[in-house]
Amino acid sequence: MLAACIVTIALFSQQTNTSLYKEKYRPQFHFSPAKNWTNDPNGLVYFNGEYHLFYQYNPFGNGWGHMSWGHAVSKDLVSWKELPVAIPEEGNTMIFSGSCVVDKYNTAGFAVKPGQVAMVAVYTGHNNLDSIKKDSTLQNQQIAYSLDNGRTWTKYKDNPVLDLKRKDFRDPKVFWYEPGKKWIMTVVFPEEHIVQLYTSKNLKQWSFLSDFGPAGDINGIWECSDLLKVPVKGKPGRYKWVLLNSVSTTMQYFIGEFDGKIFRSENANGKILRPDYGADFYAGITYNNLPAGALPVLIGWANNWSYAGNLPVFPWKGIMSMPRTLQIQEINGVQMLVQNPVPAIKKLRRAQTQLSNIQFTGTKKLDAESQQVEIEMTMDPGREDSCGIRLAAGNGKYLSIGYAEYTQELYVDRSNSGDTGFHPAFKNWLQSKVGIMENNNKIKLHIFLDKSIAEIFADYGQVVLTEQLFPDEKNKGIILFSKNGKTVFDSIKLWPLKSAWVRK
Repeated sequence: MLAACIVTIALFSQQTNTSLYKEKYRPQFHFSPAKNWTNDPNGLVYFNGEYHLFYQYNPFGNGWGHMSWGHAVSKDLVSWKELPVAIPEEGNTMIFSGSCVVDKYNTAGFAVKPGQVAMVAVYTGHNNLDSIKKDSTLQNQQIAYSLDNGRTWTKYKDNPVLDLKRKDFRDPKVFWYEPGKKWIMTVVFPEEHIVQLYTSKNLKQWSFLSDFGPAGDINGIWECSDLLKVPVKGKPGRYKWVLLNSVSTTMQYFIGEFDGKIFRSENANGKILRPDYGADFYAGITYNNLPAGALPVLIGWANNWSYAGNLPVFPWKGIMSMPRTLQIQEINGVQMLVQNPVPAIKKLRRAQTQLSNIQFTGTKKLDAESQQVEIEMTMDPGREDSCGIRLAAGNGKYLSIGYAEYTQELYVDRSNSGDTGFHPAFKNWLQSKVGIMENNNKIKLHIFLDKSIAEIFADYGQVVLTEQLFPDEKNKGIILFSKNGKTVFDSIKLWPLKSAWVRK
């Protein structure tokens, strides 16, 4: 009965999409479900021309609870179609985070007809053992399969497939390791800051390989690990292995080598590297089964557990980041991830506004106005200057994105951006900053503002920051600033962006 109710609700949600997506603060080119709560992206997989996005979802309200796998598909990673709930909560077992693979060799034996290929979801079953004792839980790894391109799912009759009888043991990411002709799973001990690696020939029986950790940032629980091979930029045929994991409210990654059993980090001097230095990027994982030659694609939950449950939005709560391509590049002697928005976002561009060689003291308001906008800008920061751009500006309010030349830091300040009082913890996250070096005396920014979310890619994706904001809908101004007039804005390119949710 629960599953039937979930499907009914999801179908209603899908049917009413055309009347939604116009609410205050609703992003127009970031994925959010039509209604209700969402958090971690799950099961990212490409199959038969579709990018599948599964996600933690509450079919019954816009607060956390009744965790199930929501589902959406896209042909281009920009425009999404929401589908009915894929894998529902059942009995006392919620469906926590995990991954999805295409079992093209039928290792699990789920495909029974000629030409059939099974998609297999591997997820954490979160079992409530005692309804009275909230801490009486058990987490184990379970699987489900689909034989119809992910439209319907069957839970494996002999679940769980990996059970250590632990309260906290979650978030399996599975991939096919071709050199060993085997499946590899990463899964996390959150409190111990350990990523465990397992292997399987059939997705049903799993054997322990090795532990990674504790390492790097251990100031919060570890979750949502992902081990993948990433190409080195500008060096065809060369790759490094990257291990991503989430840490309470942020993320980190390690670059190194994997031999089919053990991952070894090569982070210089234990340096902590983050895929995103903003307040709102968590639980990011990458796509499985992408076409040959495609760059890895990462999607994260654009939110922060400190205040996620109290965002001033309705009838949805929670959005995904823009999909980002990944490459490895050595910068100032340090290997690091380089991230950029997927190229398909360009199809949403409207008429371009372009300016060049601007210098002034104070502020300069641009003629263009929008809360759905893409901006590419190159600045030559003057000595001891603080310079940048203000978005969602109006009535004295704005989001400030700037570079302080005297500290060599890129910063985002949302303290004056709009509604900042919806939860006390939000005030602890009003400013983010990260050190970056000028490249030939230049700072290059690629900025996306989408109603209530801003993503900033600096210096060709070397550094990324993601920040939520909740501005007045009338505040659409775009303003450049140079505090002491020494900065030259070499180039400004600006495109208002169409909604990806427009139905035709």
